[in-house]
Amino acid sequence: MYQIDLIINLLFKIYYYMIFFYILMSWLPNVRDNFIGELLGKLVEPFLSPFRRIIPPLFGTLDISPIIALIVLQFAEGGVHSIVGLLFR
Repeated sequence: MYQIDLIINLLFKIYYYMIFFYILMSWLPNVRDNFIGELLGKLVEPFLSPFRRIIPPLFGTLDISPIIALIVLQFAEGGVHSIVGLLFR
């Protein structure tokens, strides 16, 4: 059970950092146009796009949807831990 928890933590942490770096890349010009930027976009945008449709940018430019997405991701991690705990205990 402990190994499964470690794997779940690792996978969610990797995805969390992928989203975080993707957000940071949006502040730098032309960084999303290279291979890593495109790869992160393909992996992260499907998760971020529903939040961007629901939450409009504040003041026209400030996009807070990734912050909400990261919070939801943390709740999802807790849910997965609960489900795995019920299945394997």
